[in-house]
Amino acid sequence: MGMFCFQCQETAKGTGCEIQGVCGKKEDVAKLQDLLIYSLKGVANIVVKNKLEVDELKEANFETINSLFMTITNANFDDTSLINQIKKVLKVRDSLRNVNGIANHDSTNFVVSTKEEMLEKASTIGVLATKDPDIRSLREMITYGLKGIAAYTEHAYNGGKTNNEIFEFIYQTLASITDDSLGINELVNLTLKTGECGVKSMQLLDFANTDKYGNPKITKVNIGVRKNPAILVSGHDLVDLESLLEQTKGTGVDVYTHSEMLPAHYYPFFEKYDNLVGNYGNAWWKQVTEFETFNGPVLFTTNCIVPPRKEEIRARIFTTNSTGYPGCKHIVKDANGKKDFSEIIEMAKKMSSPTEIETGTIIGGFAHNQVFELADKVVSEINAGNIKKFIVMAGCDGRMKSREYYTEFAQKLPKDTVILTAGCAKYRYNKLDLGDINGIPRVLDAGQCNDSYSLALIALKLKEIFKLSSVNDLPIIFNIAWYEQKAVIVLLALLFLGFKNIHLGPTLPGFLSENVRKVLIENFNIATIKTVDEDLKLFFGE
Repeated sequence: MGMFCFQCQETAKGTGCEIQGVCGKKEDVAKLQDLLIYSLKGVANIVVKNKLEVDELKEANFETINSLFMTITNANFDDTSLINQIKKVLKVRDSLRNVNGIANHDSTNFVVSTKEEMLEKASTIGVLATKDPDIRSLREMITYGLKGIAAYTEHAYNGGKTNNEIFEFIYQTLASITDDSLGINELVNLTLKTGECGVKSMQLLDFANTDKYGNPKITKVNIGVRKNPAILVSGHDLVDLESLLEQTKGTGVDVYTHSEMLPAHYYPFFEKYDNLVGNYGNAWWKQVTEFETFNGPVLFTTNCIVPPRKEEIRARIFTTNSTGYPGCKHIVKDANGKKDFSEIIEMAKKMSSPTEIETGTIIGGFAHNQVFELADKVVSEINAGNIKKFIVMAGCDGRMKSREYYTEFAQKLPKDTVILTAGCAKYRYNKLDLGDINGIPRVLDAGQCNDSYSLALIALKLKEIFKLSSVNDLPIIFNIAWYEQKAVIVLLALLFLGFKNIHLGPTLPGFLSENVRKVLIENFNIATIKTVDEDLKLFFGE
């Protein structure tokens, strides 16, 4: 069995990548990622079958979430990194078994040592090894949900916060999806439980970020440049950004955020850094051109990496945490748990300042705490008829031309509507001049993709204020763009919380079998987008 991957929205022909990933992932990397996930199932089976205490499994816990995170789309393209991680996970597996005197004779108890042996084993356990298309669909959707949970949990972990219930769920679920006795109904229930755990992971990360950095507040972010040499930080990890800012103080090197790191500016903690200059560029997929004009080094704290076309660009990309790309320097913690960014800083000093690609500011910081403070004003505008509907347009951006739909949709929305957004999907419309409603901006950016949790809290708060029996009675439309697995867990979290009538685009996931798709449509009224004009007529009857 060769490569097969259909975990992202851009998967080939909407059905699956079989030769090379649209993301740029090679066959060997895809198969190694499959084997890494399979190795985790071996760890999970030992933990679950032998009722091991999660709070005593510190190493296993971290390596599990880090491994899941490494397989998220556009996170890690480095086969050497994946081989080393597989070896690490198998060492954890064998350590758990040996220390506890556990016999493990199931199929996950395999032995490999070389890349060739790993690829040979991987060819037997990939996605298509599950023959039933409905069981395969549900198992994969659950797995992708776990990847999203792991990403958010690792960020919280880096910020010093953990929740053992999340680790317990991950182990239990990884073990469950190896159980051939579980049928469609059991797996559908497990899918919703995955959404429940997704809520817990987003709650945990929200607590980790706000406890350390304060509640986001309304902030105008500069999108122009200064004349100093600079470092560009992409991804989602605020702890790495803090460390880099500390190490660049007084060096004459500026720091800019890119893509999903933009919301760092909304946290009060970062106001003290005058070397945090602003945001450079747009969503992740535009890095191919924007990294070239930035001129300085780039630090990836998490996904999303686009394979660089030029060697000169690759030479100034650095990775850390779960990310990796062949030929790029990877930075790890030292014995004291610190990361040394001096090499990046010294490289920046020798390079030109960023080329200006735009000027002005963009506004954000409308996470749940900030919106709750504005609740009286928002409710007043609703009661006065000035705000008729909220449109949730959170999620991911991507390269496909079809995503121009979201820009056109935002432009054509009635002037009495407000967009609630989070994630890099916002770059399709956050720089448009959409105006405001009596001082309330018509685009309220809550932050990163995990901050979609904030949007759910805002909706639940409005339900409480207006004393409605269901969140689905609110004047809220969900028109969400998705790309990768963190968007999958956001969707499952919304379903668990009771939200229905969600429109998902630009296409429904390729990993949904026909029958699973029917279940989502019939039980939750999930739908895909059509044309802008057709959808506006559907939503507004105009």
